[in-house]
Amino acid sequence: MEFSDFGKKLCGESGILKLMDDIGKPLPPGIKPYRLGGGNPAQIPEISRMYREEMEKLLNDGNAFESLIGLYDSPQGRVSFIETIASFFSKTYGWNITAENIAVCNGSQSACFYLFNLLSGTFSSSNGKKTKKIIFPLAPEYIGYADQGIERETFVAIPADFEEYDNHTFKYHVNFPLLEDYLEKNQNAGCLCVTRPTNPTGNVLTDSEIKKLSSLAKKYGIPLIIDNAYGLPWPNIIFTDDATPYYDENVILSMSLSKIGLPSLRTGIIIASKEIIKALGNLNAIAALASGSVGQALAEPLIKSGRLVQMAKDYVRPFYETKAKKAVNAFHKYFAGTDYAVHLSEGSIFQWILMKNLKIPAKEFYAELKKQGVVTVPGEYFFFGNDIQGGLPPLEKHPHYDKCLRINYAGPEDEVEEGIRIIAENYRKFSK
Repeated sequence: MEFSDFGKKLCGESGILKLMDDIGKPLPPGIKPYRLGGGNPAQIPEISRMYREEMEKLLNDGNAFESLIGLYDSPQGRVSFIETIASFFSKTYGWNITAENIAVCNGSQSACFYLFNLLSGTFSSSNGKKTKKIIFPLAPEYIGYADQGIERETFVAIPADFEEYDNHTFKYHVNFPLLEDYLEKNQNAGCLCVTRPTNPTGNVLTDSEIKKLSSLAKKYGIPLIIDNAYGLPWPNIIFTDDATPYYDENVILSMSLSKIGLPSLRTGIIIASKEIIKALGNLNAIAALASGSVGQALAEPLIKSGRLVQMAKDYVRPFYETKAKKAVNAFHKYFAGTDYAVHLSEGSIFQWILMKNLKIPAKEFYAELKKQGVVTVPGEYFFFGNDIQGGLPPLEKHPHYDKCLRINYAGPEDEVEEGIRIIAENYRKFSK
């Protein structure tokens, strides 16, 4: 079977395919699994009960369930749901939005696929053709973006600066001078895009960093995509107070219901200009007819009443914050005496371990760990988007490029701790 260039690009080897394969594929017989690699959130009892209650209400409400599963919604989303989203954010934060500023896609992953290919690639006009690129201001960046461009070489990543601290921790920062220099010299940006909190590192861009990025995007007449899958006001997996919800006329805000307990229902929410929303609705009609309705139906009354946000505050954030602290303590306990650093745990369901003396690439280290049942994600996959011709240093030259692992700490605490212990044990074995 011969595939098109499009098929070869999207079906070839990639980090996200390996990650999703690791989630579902069993390990060899007799190997105890320590699954620290995927993106599955934890099942929080209070959140699960909340959705069960909402589903029972639907089942007991005349033919509401039959209508829910038996009818397509609009390609833009369930009308009552998008009206509820618009009302919530306009009333709560004073954002100047209506239902025309909201679209729902089958998860924020598919929404980003639409957005990236709307805003990058070849642009034709009466003046000829030009190529625009998606700029990621903070690499390492989310593995799931790396292969979403239909055209090749349309992603550019700015390698992060970092600050180290005395207690074996560090934090990434946007290298604004390098970013601004690139934008000024190349004039090829279709948009800027960041995750907040950052997947894979748990870094949270501060309010001042977000405002500066938004200002830069305005200067060059491009959007700023903020992927808020772990952020505020839901699921609220943010452990710092220097981060508030942000929206502006040039911002495309991506949200999700996945990390607040509904990953399989694939409900991504986009807040953006009316022009972007209309385009997303058109794309969704062509690619999927419409988005799934069940997640929207379960969440709508919870958002309208304020319960979803309150539950995120009362249960989701404390749940993950407690687990994050325990995982960080395990890193410090088992890595003691080695040359290591953990990224400050500021949000998301991931932690990022830097092993400075690792003598083999992280991809090889990952393979060694997997033989022992410990599934992680090697750091190299998160450094993508080279543009050496555009004046950027090769991402492979970043000092952290092949010395990091992403760890999902959302699983059972004993499994996470034992997995970290095995990682530390092998780090000693493979240290310089």
